[in-house]
Amino acid sequence: MGEMLGLLAWGADGWGDELAAGAWLTIRLALVTLPVGLALGLAVALAKQSDNDYVRAVGNIYTTVFRGLPELLTLFLIYNLLQIYANRIAQLVAPGSDFQISGFVAGVIALSVVFGAFSSEVFLGAIRAIPKGQGEAGRSLGLSPLQSFRLITLPQLWRLALPGLGNLWLVLIKDTSLVSVIALNDLLRQTQVAVGVTKEPFLFYLIACLIYLMFTLISQAGFGRLEARANRGFAAR
Repeated sequence: MGEMLGLLAWGADGWGDELAAGAWLTIRLALVTLPVGLALGLAVALAKQSDNDYVRAVGNIYTTVFRGLPELLTLFLIYNLLQIYANRIAQLVAPGSDFQISGFVAGVIALSVVFGAFSSEVFLGAIRAIPKGQGEAGRSLGLSPLQSFRLITLPQLWRLALPGLGNLWLVLIKDTSLVSVIALNDLLRQTQVAVGVTKEPFLFYLIACLIYLMFTLISQAGFGRLEARANRGFAAR
């Protein structure tokens, strides 16, 4: 027992600091991805509600493609495409140079694209649940379309979309483990390295499970508070 606890210690003899660094990277990756994915999802949902056929078609194609592709394949595609085109641009600017795209940036872009595709459907369902007459009433009061959206639609949209977005956030935390395949030292990769060196798979995989479950419990508590705040003034069903 003492030997196992020693493996989790901080410093040169233990893996505690490496696991903590991996967990911190996992959280940073998810937190940076979230606002980008939400903005992308809302933009795509509005595009799918557009009166313009071309804009609506672009939104539909986007969600069809990125909801249909495996997340890992999307990550590989974006990482390699970014690397290729970044190098081509670097060659044009400074011939002979070699530019390496950051795995963190590639991970954020890939996860944001996937998160945006799924969150757009959540936003779209929430938008359609709001009676159109409310926006028309706002415009009849002299509000611009943007003001009507910000003051009338958005607060209701947030309340209706929160449960679905909470589920997507939990999926996003788990999906961050995919970046380990592009050599980003997230929690899963650090766990695999520790297992490879110490030959103690049960101990380290159990610790990784507990850390992911801790993230889940904290997230559920946070979204529960957000939902309670957003539902103030509404009768419980």
